[in-house]
Amino acid sequence: MDFYGKENGLFDLLTETISEGIVIVNAQQNIVTVNDTLAQLFGYEKEELINRPLKTLIPQKYHHGHHTQVDRFFNDSEKRIMGQGRELFGMRKDGSLFPVEVGLKPFDANGHLCVLAMVIDITLQKKHEQELKNLNNQLEEKVLERTQRLQEIVIQLENKIEKRKEAENKIKESLRKERELNDLKTKFLSLVSHEFKTPLSGILSSTSLIGKYQTTEQQDKREKHIKTITSKVKYLNNILDDFLSVERLETGKVNYKVTLFPLSKVINEVIYNANMLLKEGQFINYPEGIDDIEINFDEKVLELVLTNLVNNAIKYSPENTMINLMVEIAKNQLKITVADQGIGIPEKEQKFIFNRYFRAENALLNQGTGIGLNIAKSHLENLGGGITFTSKENKGSSFIVEIPMIH
Repeated sequence: MDFYGKENGLFDLLTETISEGIVIVNAQQNIVTVNDTLAQLFGYEKEELINRPLKTLIPQKYHHGHHTQVDRFFNDSEKRIMGQGRELFGMRKDGSLFPVEVGLKPFDANGHLCVLAMVIDITLQKKHEQELKNLNNQLEEKVLERTQRLQEIVIQLENKIEKRKEAENKIKESLRKERELNDLKTKFLSLVSHEFKTPLSGILSSTSLIGKYQTTEQQDKREKHIKTITSKVKYLNNILDDFLSVERLETGKVNYKVTLFPLSKVINEVIYNANMLLKEGQFINYPEGIDDIEINFDEKVLELVLTNLVNNAIKYSPENTMINLMVEIAKNQLKITVADQGIGIPEKEQKFIFNRYFRAENALLNQGTGIGLNIAKSHLENLGGGITFTSKENKGSSFIVEIPMIH
């Protein structure tokens, strides 16, 4: 096809003034003509490219697929951008490659179908894109680095806050314990003052009266006051023993002595001593079937525990009532129950009954330190036993001591 006819001057006029490279290709994929921009872009003289195959300008690795793509374009031709979605490269005369963007436009020249391709060197654009991509990657790395650093700072702050909270909680707990200790000291001094004052007054009174009874006929009166003094002194001695027990339990200086002994020995001793405290009409129901029971335990601890429970039953029960002692063995456990028909423990206060110095509202008028049950529970638990109770106000209480049977 002679493209360089009368249209040649018009083609040169139109193409040589623009900055894009232009190449026209016929249906046989041979170059019909190019403008100076395209020739310079690929490193050729214009005359070197005329009638040469289009693949002259295409890298070797794209030759196989390119011929098929151009044929498909001729069969279904329309204006389009070539290579959308993938990178295109041109090949210079020296064999070097460079990125290009190609726009295609089919047209008819003297009855022959041709394609006009506008080629743009996008090396600088690609360079800028790569620089922008690198800059974006650097920015993302910095953002990631800053984010990680920020997370570390947040974690450090959270740890500091947590430690501060822990420190504050420890301070609050220390202050609470200090207040509690001060309350206990105040309550202790109040209890000691009250509990010692009454028996000491009784002792002083009886001592003064004994001196007035000098004749033989007044011996029974002297004995009555001697008995009062003895009782009061024993009571004070028991209080001191309780306070010493608390101190030993607190400091861990308790030395237990576990031996094998008959249960009846301890119960007989407890009941004998308790009989002197019974009110008018009160009586203690002795447990049955205990003569053959022997246990491995601390004898003094068991006597202390049962004495406390029996004395409480007497103290908090009215006249003409029964204190019932029951003993049973079940599943290698010895259970000793002390049940009374006394004032009972108010339901709302039952959860505090083993707390040191605690006394229920309905028991405040009776003598007591509020430490006996606390001591009993501590000793029993230290020796592998335990103590529980059931109670109903104005109906009575039942305290159950559990001791492991070790043979």
